[in-house]
Amino acid sequence: MEDGLSSLWGPVTSTDWCEKNYVHTSYVAEFFNTISNVPCIILALFGLVNAVSQHFEKRFSVLHLSNMTLAIGSMLYHATLQQVQQQGDETPMVWEMLLYIYILHSPDWHYRSTMPMFLFIYGAGFAVLHSLVRFGVGFKFHYAILCLLCIPRMYKYYIYTEEKSAKRLANLYVATIVLASSCWLFDKLLCRKVSLWSINPQGHALWHVLMGTPTRFLTGFNSYFANTFLMFCRAKQLGWNPKVVLFAGVLPYVKTQKPKTR
Repeated sequence: MEDGLSSLWGPVTSTDWCEKNYVHTSYVAEFFNTISNVPCIILALFGLVNAVSQHFEKRFSVLHLSNMTLAIGSMLYHATLQQVQQQGDETPMVWEMLLYIYILHSPDWHYRSTMPMFLFIYGAGFAVLHSLVRFGVGFKFHYAILCLLCIPRMYKYYIYTEEKSAKRLANLYVATIVLASSCWLFDKLLCRKVSLWSINPQGHALWHVLMGTPTRFLTGFNSYFANTFLMFCRAKQLGWNPKVVLFAGVLPYVKTQKPKTR
């Protein structure tokens, strides 16, 4: 929303959200929508350290790095509200979903070289096209399709998982989707009424913390739960005897016990 101090970045050229612009500083357009990405970065960093220290396949390290990149891109977008930054935020969103598709389907993919090659070409082609065209609603529709492609395999992993602690991760994943989507819809549909309140509940910022940036379904706590669940399933496939344990009694992560080699 247009309001507040003068802009360092010029007039708004991207999608503008319900938070008033440049209220706290002329350097940041949407202050709370910007800083709410910090938990996403911290969780992704924690997941990255866990994946590297326990020698998970590189794809999981790349996945956590992509979450961090996505959160940083979201910070730049909300800080500037410029179209270039919005495109720089949205393109990695598609790349990340392609990575999820690869991780979910690669264990059962017989032609191992064709799948990553196709996804790479698809991602590169989209990046070029999106740099030239502003999709708007079309981007949301395209992104939703990519998300839906992940659901059947995630559900398959869920029904074949017997450990209650691992299933709890999947349940938390679904719960954060519902809660974060409610915050996003509240902020989007009731913006005119919310803007008249003395205190803005910052529904979009809560969406970031629980999930990620605008129209993103897999970042923040939601993405961390999804990544941890996928790491558990992969460790189970590899026979690493995984367990879900709590860091500081709060944050779940996967701990493995690999069989000794003779």
